[in-house]
Amino acid sequence: MSTKKTNKVNFTEKVNTAIASAKSNVKKANDYALNTTEEIVIESITVAGQWQKVTDKALKGGVKLLENQQNLVFDALDTYKNHFIKGKKRFTKIFA
Repeated sequence: MSTKKTNKVNFTEKVNTAIASAKSNVKKANDYALNTTEEIVIESITVAGQWQKVTDKALKGGVKLLENQQNLVFDALDTYKNHFIKGKKRFTKIFA
């Protein structure tokens, strides 16, 4: 027979060690997820702020462009009206 001693395995201690290790790993994963989420949210807010500035400039430029186009249309209509009135006077002189 062998004279070797068998080591008694303490299952409770192994389970407690495994649970402690699992808790530690889960806490690390949770902290990483929280930090990553916070970074993403902060970056998203920063990018949204930049796009808001770009949109503001675009809208202001668009309003100026619309104003210029509106003025051009009204000027063209006013010029057409003046030509029409002068043409009517000329026409009535010729045929009246």
